[in-house]
Amino acid sequence: MTTIQKMNLKNFDKSNWKLFKFHEIAYRISETVDPNTTELDVYIGLEHIDGENIHIKRYGTPADVSGGKLKCYPGDVIFGKRRAYQRKAAIVEFEGICSAHAFVFRANPVVIEPKLFPFFLHSDQFMDRAIDISVGGLSPTINWGDLKDQEFLLPPKEEHAKLSELLWAMDEVIEKEKGVFENININKEALQNLLFDKDKYSQTKLEKYASILGGYAFSSDSFINEGVPVVKIKNIVEGSISIEEKSNYVDVKIANMANKYLLYSGDILIAMTGATLGKIGVVQNTYDRALLNQRVGKFELKEGVNKFYMYGILDSQHFLRELNKYIGEGAQGNISAEDISKTQVPYLTIEETNHFGGKFHRFSSALKEVKMKLQSSRSLQKSLINQVF
Repeated sequence: MTTIQKMNLKNFDKSNWKLFKFHEIAYRISETVDPNTTELDVYIGLEHIDGENIHIKRYGTPADVSGGKLKCYPGDVIFGKRRAYQRKAAIVEFEGICSAHAFVFRANPVVIEPKLFPFFLHSDQFMDRAIDISVGGLSPTINWGDLKDQEFLLPPKEEHAKLSELLWAMDEVIEKEKGVFENININKEALQNLLFDKDKYSQTKLEKYASILGGYAFSSDSFINEGVPVVKIKNIVEGSISIEEKSNYVDVKIANMANKYLLYSGDILIAMTGATLGKIGVVQNTYDRALLNQRVGKFELKEGVNKFYMYGILDSQHFLRELNKYIGEGAQGNISAEDISKTQVPYLTIEETNHFGGKFHRFSSALKEVKMKLQSSRSLQKSLINQVF
């Protein structure tokens, strides 16, 4: 962080910056490979690249795909030319092949420091232009002929090494925080694995610990842009509740007729329909006394049951697999409150649920703290990139 603290980019003087066409900044590598005959063993598809991340953490093999692919070498950058708004651009650390729906770029070291180049691709200056020149409807794509002559403003070459050091220092901070987050999750999953191990703990129906209240079927014309918030399936986001859309509220008079479906801070909810069936969320203080919509279930815990233990059990792959045994046929999965109640969970005493609940609570608090740090670091990184470029 020393480099970051020393540099002040707020008053960056850009009077001596120069415009370069993109084909001057980077080379397009268009070497093609047949995945059926190649001896390479790594394939990178766009599905393996996370948006706004310069690192590749997942990959496949040439056996997974067919048709001509692009060759890539260590140090090259794979950029998703299809759906550029997803902001996918990541560094290759190995020799392999990648999707033909990507460009393979190699920095021109005369114009830009190669270690700085990946961050340039993630700047708003570049990404906004890439989105603007994309063509097509459902899957907008960038044509090389349109991109190569686009002009971009770059700082003097002699400043690149210092700027690169700054941005890589920030990236190191983020990667360390991500590592901490992953380790906490690994420990949390290890505890879940232990509890669902039938050789160590017997199983019982979930109804031993809680009953399930299904939500109220508000009429579609009841929803307005302000009033009492209603929690729908789409509002369960990453373990909590998020209501950003309009038409997610009802009038107080309607709310008063649905008092049975009031939610309180700490309540645990479950999606009972759709592609995200089984996702779990906890109501925050912000949505205390919100209302429960249809096809969202609320766990009403029996007296003495530790809520942190219940969340730790419910928010697990084991519980989701148990739920899948009861999902009905059809285009959209559905599950009833009765079936959720029948789902098998570990059979523990109240004392044991309190003990393990304390462990889950500590995991949850630690994950929340690291997540906030990570969000702050990513925000700072994005700000730095856009100040540099």
